[in-house]
Amino acid sequence: PVPIKINLLKFLRCISIKLILMGTGLGMVACSPLTVLDPPPIGPRNVIKPKALKKGDTIGLIAPASPFTASVLTKALDQIAAHGFEIKLGKNLQNQFGYLAGRDEERIGDIHSMFEDEEVDAIWCIRGGYGTSRILPYLDYDLIAKHPKMLIGYSDITALIQAIYLKTGLIGFHGPVGSSTMTAYTDQYFQLVAMNGFEPVSIELNNNHSGSGTNNIYRVITPGEVTGELVGGNLCLLAALAGTEFQMDFTDKLVFLEDVGEKPYRIDRMLTQLLHSSNLAKAKGIILGEFADCEAKEGEFSLTLKDTLDFNLGGLEIPVCYGFSFGHISDLCTLPVGIMATFNTEKKRLDLLENAVV
Repeated sequence: PVPIKINLLKFLRCISIKLILMGTGLGMVACSPLTVLDPPPIGPRNVIKPKALKKGDTIGLIAPASPFTASVLTKALDQIAAHGFEIKLGKNLQNQFGYLAGRDEERIGDIHSMFEDEEVDAIWCIRGGYGTSRILPYLDYDLIAKHPKMLIGYSDITALIQAIYLKTGLIGFHGPVGSSTMTAYTDQYFQLVAMNGFEPVSIELNNNHSGSGTNNIYRVITPGEVTGELVGGNLCLLAALAGTEFQMDFTDKLVFLEDVGEKPYRIDRMLTQLLHSSNLAKAKGIILGEFADCEAKEGEFSLTLKDTLDFNLGGLEIPVCYGFSFGHISDLCTLPVGIMATFNTEKKRLDLLENAVV
């Protein structure tokens, strides 16, 4: 007989999740020892484009990361309803387990339920925070692939969008969370990409610069025009996924990165980790969003954010820019992960070369 290698910690953790979920009727879809120990291989696959959103559709609202206040929930419900959508709340949406919006098995259960529910047309994450990367090995990617739907969010939701895309080919939407403020710019590109995105879309830089601080000015680090598959998200999450089965292959990709509240030395550490552990240097180009609140305090021994980014990315000999309109800011565009796109640093424009929805 061939010996079988088992990760005991993963096995026991998955068994505990499965036993709890069996009481909710979701035990068989939540995870199994086979799913965790022998995950679906990551490799070339056909892209799956979700249905476009339209008024009257039902949004499944979930919290796969951190908990939230009552005012955040009210804001999300009001904004989603204002777009003409119906709303279905995740069973465990308002749960709390310390800094998590419920235990892992509860958040997994809501994700699986929303994908499987035929009444739900799209899934919107109410906020980011922390915790999404914890549940990635235990998701049922076969179930998700059989019930493809639009998944919307950013920040910590980066991990969920990337894992699902790598495992299934389903296009994910790096855009406002349910509780984001829907400014005119944010709403314009959300509707163009997620609701009317049957044709290619050109995303222009927002010149109002609604971000905070002095680091919200667009600038070119290395000029050029580049075409590639659009991937990326929050820098902290991408660095955290390095070395795991959910790490992105950046070769020939058009990579977008953003972060918030990280001092320059931490930005340096995360970029260094990606450059050392992944093939980020083989990307076609890099678009940096607005890194809100990422400067060192006055008097600290530190490089500036500008120097940190230039120092790490300026020598890659690929087009790189800073300050495009996405990140933890008021005016942010919606970026479909997995779509072919062209970016021109001088024109300050991202052209999506294909429809993101069907």
